[in-house]
This record gives sequence, structure tokens and C-alpha cells, in this order.
Amino acid sequence: MLPIVIVNPKSAAGSTRDKWSGVAADLRAHFGAFRVAFTKGPGDGIELARRHAEEGSEFIIACGGDGTINEVANGILASGSDAELGIFPSGTGGDLRRTIGLPTTPREIARALRNGETRRIDVGKVSFIGNDGLPAERYFLNVSSFGLAASIIERVKGTTSLDWLPLDTVRGRASFALSTLQEVVGIGATRVRVKIDDGEETPLETVNFCVANARYFGGGMMIAPEAKLADGLLDVVNIGDIKTAKIILNAYTLYRGTHLDLPEVKSKLARRIEARPFNDSDIVHIEMDGELPGRLPAVYEVVPGALRLRVPAVA
Repeated sequence: MLPIVIVNPKSAAGSTRDKWSGVAADLRAHFGAFRVAFTKGPGDGIELARRHAEEGSEFIIACGGDGTINEVANGILASGSDAELGIFPSGTGGDLRRTIGLPTTPREIARALRNGETRRIDVGKVSFIGNDGLPAERYFLNVSSFGLAASIIERVKGTTSLDWLPLDTVRGRASFALSTLQEVVGIGATRVRVKIDDGEETPLETVNFCVANARYFGGGMMIAPEAKLADGLLDVVNIGDIKTAKIILNAYTLYRGTHLDLPEVKSKLARRIEARPFNDSDIVHIEMDGELPGRLPAVYEVVPGALRLRVPAVA
């Protein structure tokens, strides 16, 4: 059965749709024959990937942003099959691409998908309250967080297009950076209660609390520089109550991965994290691979070796 490429034509502010004919030509020339399916709205990637995996597809490629990749991965995992995930990044953030070292041009990505290696990676599993108010469950590949990042994602999704910038990856970073500066002006700490593994539940004030399976989020911010995709652990990174001016002055550290040296930043490895609002009546939204699926309370767990992923071959 030919590989299936699941395409989100609306990703990268619609440029994926506009560029698809060229991308498809590069895929055929440098990867080989494939089938294609287009998503029409939120959640379609999950259903398409689940159905094709259940029908026997062994290699499913997600073409879109990190949210699209997340949906396709969730569909594969929901199917119970052992289908392999490939990614053809075409979105705002491109964070998983950075972690696995994929090239940036379509023809080089196509070659990497053809000649790459298959590796088993961990995924994060989150049980939370969905936007409909009902209990929900979802997997993530990159990072799930609450606090500043969720507010930034909400602002980015409402940002006008930055198509005047030359590259999708540059536009993504500019959009996230601009939204960060806009959001921190009115930032305040979020109060929560957190329990890590078998420890005691403790109150916590956070500007941003991240549970990371991979290294990047927010369009290139190296939030968890020591994270590994196959170590059976999640990296917990908490950015404490930092004044707005200090956030702005130290914003570059997030891209270099040196923010862990700041006294307001704490990190820890864990297998299970429970988080809930300090007050039960508080609403604390969570983001997951660049999407906003719901709110706390949430339970984060690592699922070791749950997914097969095509990565560039090591020379």
C-alpha cells in the first residue's frame, strides 16, 4: 500500500494550499509515489490518520504545522496500529522539525523521508478537561504547557498574516516573538497546585509551566534543551514569577536554551505530573503542540516508545 500524505491546506496561513502543487512534485521526484488526503477542519487529521492506519497504511506523512502533526500522531496512536509517522513541515512553528533535524527545503525533506531511519519515540499523554467541559485525553510530541505560552498561542492564531516575510520559518518565529512581547506587557503569575511523580502536591506560582517531550516550542524557543525523545521521561520546566522587563531582556535565552541558568527557572525529569488550579473556580487553559484543546486539571504521563517516527539518517 502506498504511503498516505495527510495535508492541512490551511496551515501556514493558507500557503500550504498555494504551494501544494510544487510540494507534490518534489515529493514524487525525490520520495516516490504516494496517496494524498486533505483535511477540511480541526480534528480531521486524527480521523484520517486513524482510518488509514486501521486500513493497513504503514507509513503516514503529516504535511502541515505542529498541530497537524499532532493530529496525525493521535490518529495513528488511536488506531492501535504500528504505522510509522513521517513529517513534511509546512506551518507556523516547525518545532518538531528542529528537534529531529529535518532539512528545510521540500526536495531535501522528501529525500530525508525516503532515505531516513525509523526510530521509536516516547509521547506525552494528557488527561484534561476539554473545551466542551468534558473529560478528554490526547497525546503530544513536543510540549504541553500552561501560563504565558497558552496566551501567546491564542494571540498568534489571531495575528494577521506575516506573508511579507520571506520564509515560513521566519514568519513563524516573528509571529511568536511579536506575540510574546505583546503578551508579557500585562503578564501575571498563574497559581496552581502541582504533584510530580510520588511527591507531595505543592502550591506553585508560574509564568509558564512546560511539560516537554521534545526540545522546542513557540516557533524555535528551546524551552527544554536537555529533552530527549526516547529516554522514557518528560522534562518539566517552570518559569517563575519574572517581571516583564526581565522577560524581555532575557527573551534571547529561550532561543539559545540558556534560560535554565536563570534563578527563576527550575527544571526536573518526571514520568507523571498532576496539575490543577489553585482555586477550583479558576480557569487555566493548556496548550499542546501549539493547539488549545482545553484546561486544567490535567494529568501528564510519558508513554515510552509508543510511536515509530521517520527521522533523517545519520551520516
